[in-house]
Amino acid sequence: MATVTGPSAQTLPDDLAALRRQVEDNRRTAEDLVRGLSEAQLQWRPDERSWSIAQCLDHLAIGDRAYLEAMSPAVAEARRRNSRRRGPIQPGWFARWFIQSMEPPPRRKLPAPRKIVPSLGKSGDEVKRDYFAAQAGVLALLDQAAAVDLNRTRFVNPFLPLLRFTVGTGFLVSVAHGRRHLWQAERIRQRPGFPP
Repeated sequence: MATVTGPSAQTLPDDLAALRRQVEDNRRTAEDLVRGLSEAQLQWRPDERSWSIAQCLDHLAIGDRAYLEAMSPAVAEARRRNSRRRGPIQPGWFARWFIQSMEPPPRRKLPAPRKIVPSLGKSGDEVKRDYFAAQAGVLALLDQAAAVDLNRTRFVNPFLPLLRFTVGTGFLVSVAHGRRHLWQAERIRQRPGFPP
């Protein structure tokens, strides 16, 4: 068991403590990324087909909210049924492949599902607020799910309804997806033409 800091400051099993650290690392990366950026810098796009830093964060916030909306009822039902943790998160082969496909740097460009295409109209402040609220939601659900069997508790993937992922896989997808688009956002700052 590892003791972690955070809103709950509870003792979590090692795999969940590591997962919590990954969520917190993504949040710190985003904080460092946007610190001191102007609205023009947050909204700048290298070309009309590319996303801005704000859009990368908006995409992550929308995606995490969709996952939270799908995973939360599954966790609540598992808790109601008194489901008990039986060991660390162990994704199956397809889930491992899917998680790995999310990790940066991207090996191939995947089109975003229509539900999570980012907005062009949100201000930088709105996007930051939504992103950090979604991250807080992931951490809160992780704490709520800590005692549940995350390898047997399943939810319908909100973007691929034919797939039922375990909640453990859902958390792993969320952090890998976060790393992917934070990596993308960091690259935007290095592109020629990025506003001073």
